[in-house]
Amino acid sequence: MPYRYLDTIATADAAFEASGETPEELFASCADALMNVMVENPDSIGAVKSLDISLDEESLEMLLFGFLEELVYYKDAEQLLLRVKKITVLPGGDRNILTAVLSGETIDPQKHHLLVDVKAVTLHRFRVTKSSGMWKATVVLDI
Repeated sequence: MPYRYLDTIATADAAFEASGETPEELFASCADALMNVMVENPDSIGAVKSLDISLDEESLEMLLFGFLEELVYYKDAEQLLLRVKKITVLPGGDRNILTAVLSGETIDPQKHHLLVDVKAVTLHRFRVTKSSGMWKATVVLDI
């Protein structure tokens, strides 16, 4: 599992650290960690619906932040639990661009054992770094 939960960072929230060899792997790991905070078994989320998204931000950190917020938005606005099917992250210059195909389905409490409701991604201790060829992110979620 390319993420781990950090119990010592935030006592009233959920925190995790994710990693990947590429920005795409990092973003997918963060998406999986986010879903796993809300759903006991993210593999229970079927690929019933597909959704294309694209985002751009000045920094890679804010691109990840915006991406995770999109997942929370669709969960709240359309009751959709979404997972990454395909993702491309183009870092560089004055803009960082993300395109992704997400797949998922409407929340079904009979099928998805729900754990907690993530209200938002926070900027508290939020960071993206690259060290020794690995991308890492620290994320705190408001639950």
